[in-house]
Amino acid sequence: MPEIKVTPLGAGQDVGRSCILVSIGGKNIMLDCGMHMGYNDDRRFPDFSYITQNGRLTDFLDCVIISHFHLDHCGALPYMSEMVGYDGPIYMTHPTKAICPILLEDFRKITVDKKGETNFFTSQMIKDCMKKVIPLNLHQTVQVDDELEIKAYYAGHVLGAAMVHIKVGSESVVYTVSVNKFALCHSGAAWIDKCRPDILISESTYATTIRDSKRCRERDFLKKVHETIERGGKVLIPVFALGRAQELCILLETFWERMNLKAPIYFSTGLTEKANHYYKLFITWTNQKIRKTFVQRNMFEFKHIKAFDRSYADNPGPMVVFATPGMLHAGQSLQIFKKWAGNDKNMVIMPGYCVQGTIGHKILNGQRKLEMEGRSTLDVKLQVEYMSFSAHADAKGIMQLIRMAEPRNMLLVHGEAAKMEFLKGKIEQEFNCYTPANGETVAVTTNPSVPVDISLNLLKREMALGGPLPDPKKPRTMHGTLIMKENLVSSEQALKELGLNEHQLRFTCRVQLQDPHSDSDTLHRIYTHLKSVLKDYTIQHLPDGTVMVESIVIKVSSSAEDANAKVLLLSWSYQDEDLGSYLSSLLKKGLPT
Repeated sequence: MPEIKVTPLGAGQDVGRSCILVSIGGKNIMLDCGMHMGYNDDRRFPDFSYITQNGRLTDFLDCVIISHFHLDHCGALPYMSEMVGYDGPIYMTHPTKAICPILLEDFRKITVDKKGETNFFTSQMIKDCMKKVIPLNLHQTVQVDDELEIKAYYAGHVLGAAMVHIKVGSESVVYTVSVNKFALCHSGAAWIDKCRPDILISESTYATTIRDSKRCRERDFLKKVHETIERGGKVLIPVFALGRAQELCILLETFWERMNLKAPIYFSTGLTEKANHYYKLFITWTNQKIRKTFVQRNMFEFKHIKAFDRSYADNPGPMVVFATPGMLHAGQSLQIFKKWAGNDKNMVIMPGYCVQGTIGHKILNGQRKLEMEGRSTLDVKLQVEYMSFSAHADAKGIMQLIRMAEPRNMLLVHGEAAKMEFLKGKIEQEFNCYTPANGETVAVTTNPSVPVDISLNLLKREMALGGPLPDPKKPRTMHGTLIMKENLVSSEQALKELGLNEHQLRFTCRVQLQDPHSDSDTLHRIYTHLKSVLKDYTIQHLPDGTVMVESIVIKVSSSAEDANAKVLLLSWSYQDEDLGSYLSSLLKKGLPT
């Protein structure tokens, strides 16, 4: 039996470094190529030796598909294509193609220019990598080759994020690492056809979480910020440049306008400014509310939110600062955190998931003394709040996605092992579910259907048999001969085309019947009985001492063991198998007296 194989090279029972290898119908596809934010050594990239030990990446992979621009999904792309070596096609949506190189270059500057690391990709490598990218449009079916096709759907996670339906013949996989089932301030809700794939691969970052209502979270967020500002404190909100940053900026901008607040709000210069530029450029990817108001007012041009300068961090008085990156593992957000951590009036609000090993993960787990670079210690006195504005689906959202797509099997990635196991238990009440670790291969057996053309003569003959119209949701048995050119024809036509003689196969059945009459009288009584029961069938009493019902022949002979018993011999062709079975059951009950 054919099977689909799935191997996580990253994000298997882990969050970050998403990279999933799928083998389907003889094709090999890499889904995402991300880096791990919790590591600063070779572990930050996926283990490509799983592929390269069998030759070059280009020889093995048919294509690479990137779901969205977050670095844990695209951060290893230049390393893979330019340093390991891959020259094949890379697919992503237009917004992802525009934003990806900006985030990659920003991370390269932090890693190489500021930290001095050497084994890393260059600016030129990023440019060369992006030249290999082929942009995808939503709902556009793209033929990668004669057999492999892909189709992108709106994921609603961040600008340009897409779910991808991969199909080879009748086998298919849907990949959706990050979806948002409900519309955010800046993006719409995820949607996909009821495509019934063999496997649905989904993220499970919040596998055990059922979030409270979005409105409650927004109200609590604004309340915490307002209370901190009122007592003269500073609020740090670490974010990634796109998605969550725009979501929270729109919230605060509206709140500041309504409450007439004067405390300054800043965002990191550079990245977020470019991000807002791309949100304006790709306005059609945002939700309906933003598209409607875009003519009168651009929601991404803020009146109360200004560009941040490093010197502002030392200014007295309250302020709110959005700074990147979102997990406090490097960059401006970490620098500001170090300056503000010692004052209990201040607050840091973590609006999203933080992977293990980052400063964000440590403070969310209650750590109050942090070892920093150079073995220095940082005392954390400011208030730490976690308020999930993550665009990842929670457990409820994942279950809704499953019901939307109706897969035959489910495979979870991009989540912590214990939480994945909990969600797996829920899913397995309805579907098979797998949670492979990194480097572990899951093989799922498929039952592919073989599409064939039906000859017009056979179709007309089947329809002429009458009966109710076929139910499109139920299979209908059709008798014919499938010849090698994948065309279903009538048996007569197949014999003619192939130059063969017909051989008929008949089924036989013996029925013991208690009847004291002569053989001819018993046969006549059978004929009379069947005429009264089978009014819509052709029944004949032939001179050779047999009764025929369609192709079914009934003969009567006396039993050698019992003078009052008769042996009925029934025989029929395969076309009348159902009728033959019915007649044998009917005659076993005996004849009416």
